[in-house]
Amino acid sequence: MKYVNLAETGLKVSQFALGTMTFGIERGVGATEEESERIFQRYIDLGGNFIDTANTYTDGSSERFIGRFAKSRRQSLVLASKYGLTTDRANINASGSARKNLVQSVENSLRRLDTDYLDLLWLHAWDAHTRPEETLRALDDLVRAGKVLHLGISNAPAWWIARANAIAELRNWTVFAGVQFEYSLIERSAELELLPMAAQLGLTPVVWSPLGGGLLTGKYNQPASDSAPRRLDTFKWLQQADASNLTISQRLADIAQAASIPMPHLALAWIQFRFPTAIPIVGSRSAAQLEQNLACLQTDITAEILRQVDSINQPDPIFPYSYLQSPLGRSQVYSDFHDRMIGR
Repeated sequence: MKYVNLAETGLKVSQFALGTMTFGIERGVGATEEESERIFQRYIDLGGNFIDTANTYTDGSSERFIGRFAKSRRQSLVLASKYGLTTDRANINASGSARKNLVQSVENSLRRLDTDYLDLLWLHAWDAHTRPEETLRALDDLVRAGKVLHLGISNAPAWWIARANAIAELRNWTVFAGVQFEYSLIERSAELELLPMAAQLGLTPVVWSPLGGGLLTGKYNQPASDSAPRRLDTFKWLQQADASNLTISQRLADIAQAASIPMPHLALAWIQFRFPTAIPIVGSRSAAQLEQNLACLQTDITAEILRQVDSINQPDPIFPYSYLQSPLGRSQVYSDFHDRMIGR
């Protein structure tokens, strides 16, 4: 396991984060507390220190489990939780990024995690009904109070993140250090706005669903049977396992078979081939599954193989980039020098 600084802070985090959305069985899938502890311990044994959870995961069991597992080693771990998604559908103020929900959410997370502070707090999703100044000032107050050390933003438009950090910088408030979003060989649209923004602003990208909701493990390419039915309906909100995505999965399977490399290893290595500072969140339902995925750290994968993987699914350019990067756009902006410009 290697480590990177979280953005421009001095906080060192491991190159893979442990996703704990599967810690608990309240929602019908996931790991028991005993298996969750085995997953947690194996991740620590492999050198990981970056634990990703949220106040809504498995109705709070994820945070409670982590609080018990982390108690004896709290200082060596980077605990990250989230707030913003609804925790009470009957209470309009139990969701969103407003100050009231922020304060009560963090207090509840700290109690469940049995800790005095969070190393990193993510705003779980953009709330278009709350002004950024309210959210940013409330977040900064928690940092100044010592209950939160660093901030991150998840599932938000690039323009809003850029605006929020500009406001925070101008007012000497704490800026977002990390940005979290879905990214995989299946879902590459983050390359159009979010990843370039992260590079320009110096934010660390932390990506969820790096295996495309399981599509990039190859299990959905196998014929269904009574004993092993396809579970395509499990996370339909996450990824539609349509024909085009299954084709992407099959092409990855072909490259993996030719190179004698497990599919998940290729999918995870490709993310850091594309963006070396990106941190995939790797979740699992068993310690064995976690170990199989993190074995990619010991897998020797050449750049040529990763370039083959990269060619499987290229995102279509969107306006204005489709214009600005076209021969017409470049010639109109740079005149006769458009083919002699180096860099961007």
